[in-house]
Amino acid sequence: MTRVVREPVLDASERPDLGRRHGSTALGKRETRPVDIRALKLELLEGRYAVVRLDAGEAAPPWAAQGPFVSITRTEGELSVVCPEPAVPADARAERGWRCLRVAGPLGFGMTGILASLAGPLASSGVSIFVVSTYDTDYLLLQDRDLDRGTDALSRAGHEVTGHS
Repeated sequence: MTRVVREPVLDASERPDLGRRHGSTALGKRETRPVDIRALKLELLEGRYAVVRLDAGEAAPPWAAQGPFVSITRTEGELSVVCPEPAVPADARAERGWRCLRVAGPLGFGMTGILASLAGPLASSGVSIFVVSTYDTDYLLLQDRDLDRGTDALSRAGHEVTGHS
């Protein structure tokens, strides 16, 4: 399946910051051109994950840095940790039972419509997601109970999911 979206076209001679995710021309105007987004490849990571909420002033605990995928995000209101579920203490304030899909990357910062092409089919199928974006790619977390429905929805939308039978 092919999706056509609009992406900003920037003149590199006017933009030394080309390659950043967001930008405009030197005059602040955006031009667009069609970009062909083909089916995305996603890989199901092994195991279950948890999303943990800690107080904003807390240091990241040592258990939070264990595993093949970890995200630690601090805001003025909280410290959020996404990590393998077995690493999380039983008494932690956590949402457990998440499965993690990694979008094959790296994804260019100028690419648009990536999350929309994934979130749309999942939302239409009643599957809630938690998304983490990194410099290279995106990670979608789905509740384990929704994994089959979610991967079916993504496949029907033309995406390829590996690591899930």
